Amino acid sequence: ITLQDGIPMEKAKEIVRLIKDSKLKVQASIQEKQVRVTGKNRDDLQAVIALLKGKDLGIALQFTNYRST
Repeated sequence: ITLQDGIPMEKAKEIVRLIKDSKLKVQASIQEKQVRVTGKNRDDLQAVIALLKGKDLGIALQFTNYRST
């Protein structure tokens, strides 16, 4: 079993690019080994989660601290 801590930088950049190309009103940034997505609207955050779950990124994703600002 191979465990991986965090997201590789190339995958993180791919995720941020996908989010920005979606034109949703959210901000995506890479912080250390994770991608942070912030937005004012909970529906936009849910749309980002659905977008990422629908893509085959080749890594397991985990969504934490999910709340609107």
